[in-house]
Amino acid sequence: MSIIIPVVDEAGTIASCLNALAACRAEGTEVIVVDGGSRDTTVESCAGLADRVLQAPRGRARQMNAGAQAAEADVLLFLHADTRLPDGALPAVEQALASGAAKWGRFDVCIAGRSQLFPLIAGLMNRRSRWSGIATGDQAIFVRRDSFVAVGGFPDQPLMEDIELSRRLRRRGRPACLRPPVVTSGRRWERDGVWRTIILMWRLRLLYWLGAPAERLARAYR
Repeated sequence: MSIIIPVVDEAGTIASCLNALAACRAEGTEVIVVDGGSRDTTVESCAGLADRVLQAPRGRARQMNAGAQAAEADVLLFLHADTRLPDGALPAVEQALASGAAKWGRFDVCIAGRSQLFPLIAGLMNRRSRWSGIATGDQAIFVRRDSFVAVGGFPDQPLMEDIELSRRLRRRGRPACLRPPVVTSGRRWERDGVWRTIILMWRLRLLYWLGAPAERLARAYR
């Protein structure tokens, strides 16, 4: 398995992320960090903690595609720098894909932070994902390489690349929904305001489903 981590200015989190994957690397999992032009010490912080550190044009989709192209394994797992996998995550992925019934999947998610709304938000995200068959990047999407290549990888767009990839993969089959949750940081929610972030993300997703171009939504997101 290859774990691909896109980063931009993640000096404060990347070493912790990679240290959490040390046991996986020791067991043969490939860890690839793809930097999109960080201006801090992100790249230096990866020294000795990843198998490869690549440079790619900025943009999460482009960075993850570059990592996937360089990866050596038949199973790809895309992980955000502020997200931690649960114990036993990789055997769970292998088991979920072993029968061939599922070609891809994701984990449930738990949001770490101070807000009392985080458990509710995470619960709704997990239910929505299980019902819709759509995953977000926070849920650590994993996929067989042949299926990833067959759908063209992540679309070259600045936002909703995870939603679009899920839509394409869903045409090939429903995702494996693993219940042990990944733990992702609530820093964005706390920085921008929980309710404001909820309303913004639902609005952007609705507009995307209605056909709004990702480039226009990305400007609103920023």
